[in-house]
Amino acid sequence: MASHNQPNLRIPGPVPLPDDVLAVAGSQMINHRGTEYAEMLDQMSSNLKTVFMTNNDVYFITASGTGAMEAAVVNTISPGDKVLSIIIGVFGERFAEIAEAYGADVDRLNFELGNAADLDAVRENIRKNPHIKAVIFTHNESSTGVSNPLKELCTVIHEESDALILVDAVSSAGGVPIAVDAWGVDVVATASQKSWVSPPGIAMITFSKKAWAAYAKSTMPKYYLDVQQYEDYLKIGQPPFTPCLPAMFTLKIALQSMVDEGIENVFQRHHEIAEHTRKGASSIGLDLLPDPKFASNTVTAIRLPDDVDGKKFLSNVNDNFNVVLGGGQKSLTGKIFRIGHMGWVEKSHIDEALNAASETLNRMTS
Repeated sequence: MASHNQPNLRIPGPVPLPDDVLAVAGSQMINHRGTEYAEMLDQMSSNLKTVFMTNNDVYFITASGTGAMEAAVVNTISPGDKVLSIIIGVFGERFAEIAEAYGADVDRLNFELGNAADLDAVRENIRKNPHIKAVIFTHNESSTGVSNPLKELCTVIHEESDALILVDAVSSAGGVPIAVDAWGVDVVATASQKSWVSPPGIAMITFSKKAWAAYAKSTMPKYYLDVQQYEDYLKIGQPPFTPCLPAMFTLKIALQSMVDEGIENVFQRHHEIAEHTRKGASSIGLDLLPDPKFASNTVTAIRLPDDVDGKKFLSNVNDNFNVVLGGGQKSLTGKIFRIGHMGWVEKSHIDEALNAASETLNRMTS
């Protein structure tokens, strides 16, 4: 992987791209108001619905994952609406900040870094706050390598309220199952540079009938992220605004290959490579940050020994082995490192990364 002077990029996105995908990213531009784009959009929409296990319409927005999260908020709630934000890390915090920036009344339910949301605590919070309009949270917290129990969280929220469920699935969708219709998720937000094996540039959202009913009442200001524009243009096979074509070209290939492989097989593959990474970490004597039962299948967070300078560790791994690992964020800075294993990844990529980590730690602690 780190041959041809290409680093072994093991951060939790942007993911490295295989040669055939890179070739597509360099394709010539097309008319985004023409039939070629319309056919591409139709095929991609159909395939994305398959991956999301939904009959709802899906939309492609030229933005990063944060744009998709903002779209989830501005299209469904109004200033002053009560929103419960379940926070297990940096990106859950970001979701809360987006809702607050638009004037929502946000109640934060924080859990310790490295933990998943506790279902009883969520249930209790909703019972105390019967007027919650929406519950927002991150499915897979890539800052801590923790996956929230999405299906179970949806069940609790549905049992206790009529609240909308808005999910940041930026680092999970495409690698971890999300049964949008079966679990009753109203808006799912994700982005091209993660499990979808594409460059950054395209955000994707799903929108339920219940979300559309909320849209009709929402007084939030919106223009570029107004989902009605994406729906109107989808009907004529166009984007409302100029799309990031290179990312669309690669996403077309990625979505088709996921459907061809079978989405169950895609999810199984992510699970197997995650297990391989977790076992590898323990074989070099390192502990995971999260409880293994909530450990993510797209990114693994590994604790560094207390006496190791985390910043130095990352730069040594990069300089000596041409392997790029993710660091910790906020209060976890210098305390953990993260290995991304979403999208196109082989066991040899992981073994090389773990070997680099192990050799570096041996040198730093001997």
